[in-house]
Amino acid sequence: MVDFVFLDSGIGGIPYMTTLLERDKNACCVYVADSANFPYGEKTHEEVLFCVTNLVQKICTKFSPSVIVLACNTISVNALDTLRIKFPEISFVGTVPAIKLAASVSKKRRIGLLATLATCENPYNTELKDKFASDCELIKRADPELISFIEHNAFTATREECLKAVKPAVDFFKENDCDVMILGCTHFLNITDIFKEAAGRELAVVDSVDGVVRHSIEVLKNGKGYCGAQKKAASLYVTGLSDTSEKAQYDEICKRYGLDFKGNI
Repeated sequence: MVDFVFLDSGIGGIPYMTTLLERDKNACCVYVADSANFPYGEKTHEEVLFCVTNLVQKICTKFSPSVIVLACNTISVNALDTLRIKFPEISFVGTVPAIKLAASVSKKRRIGLLATLATCENPYNTELKDKFASDCELIKRADPELISFIEHNAFTATREECLKAVKPAVDFFKENDCDVMILGCTHFLNITDIFKEAAGRELAVVDSVDGVVRHSIEVLKNGKGYCGAQKKAASLYVTGLSDTSEKAQYDEICKRYGLDFKGNI
């Protein structure tokens, strides 16, 4: 049994887990990256549901988690409601773009959303904007190439290479006169410092990490509570691991975050 399983199509959502562990030393956590089906952001709604429901069933059997954090905006907007119905014994926490936070920061009332294609096209963003940022213009940019770069290259790339990779997105929002940029895909959280350096003072960078982590801890404490398992280093599991080059990438990620790499789930 574990307290939390963090689920994403890749390694993007790891900062959610590491931030939670910094704030809650008692939590027992596992991270699962569905790397075999990466990227979710280019899949249809039905494809996302198929991938996620099958993997959640495997997660429940293997880990019996109290809470599953959908550490992916694309999974959250496409599958959260279905998962709550299909797995009523599990508490689910979703992640959505930090539109409310961005609106509280923006002075120009022009907000940029950087995300996957699926997240950008999902009508839920319009609902969030209408509810929390009705007087703002929401400028969207889907960037699958940047997401792929982070998944496959960022952890071994130089800082200069990472800055070059994020520059087109940052320039896009500056050219559209935005004063806030939302990191609307969890992959971007792994290089938040890079985004902030590239953005400079004229473009604020916001994300949903703080809100998701606080809510996740509340859900656990108000629900089943801690599982009582012996505390171990947080583990990383993946799907579809097949060669040594992929393992080297995951070893580097685990070294950076202090995780125990367990290979395929």
